[in-house]
Amino acid sequence: MKTIGLIGGISWESSAHYYEIINKETNRILGGHHFAKCVLYSIDFADIVTYQNNNQWDKCSEILCDAAKKLELAGADFIGLCTNTSHKAADEIQNVINIPFYHIAELTADKLIEDEIKCVGLLGTKFTMEEDFYKQKLIDRGLEVLVPNKSDIKIINDSIFNELCYGIVDEQRKKDFIRIINELKDKGAEGIILGCTELNMIVNPENVTIKLYDTTDIHAKKLVEIALAKDKL
Repeated sequence: MKTIGLIGGISWESSAHYYEIINKETNRILGGHHFAKCVLYSIDFADIVTYQNNNQWDKCSEILCDAAKKLELAGADFIGLCTNTSHKAADEIQNVINIPFYHIAELTADKLIEDEIKCVGLLGTKFTMEEDFYKQKLIDRGLEVLVPNKSDIKIINDSIFNELCYGIVDEQRKKDFIRIINELKDKGAEGIILGCTELNMIVNPENVTIKLYDTTDIHAKKLVEIALAKDKL
């Protein structure tokens, strides 16, 4: 098995989900006492939040690139970033390492196309929903992307940073998410991307009548598939 490198801490809640999914999926496939070979480098989320809010994405990139280089030195064969928003620095990360970096939006697009989805709703941080660095990866694959209105973008973003990152699930907020998802469905979405790695904490397939694409689950399981593949990276 190849060694998976994980850039985590953005937030620790989502990183814990990654670690759990990766090890359970490895054991499901290999059985016995087999679990994943992985290296996790967890950064201080406060630094990332500060730089994002001040539009200092170059500073975010420096932190993430440093983490990626340390993972490579620690023996990682490839790297996954345990978050969606920070993929804004994906190109910079790949440029400073000599091992592959697997983009969460590209792997999610693979799954959507496999399921013959044409139009998808996207939930995430305000950066993910409003900017092009993430949406464009989907659009380039021929997908139509719908996002909520401005007031609902704020509701989702505030929930992520003020509640979910702390492990808090508010029942009223959950109702807001369900309403937003149903409105996107009414506008033509055939599936919904949970484009923030904390969103699986507040909404699940039992809550809605449209298929949810949990990027945490998709990304983590694909990293295991890559780690177990016999061909070269």
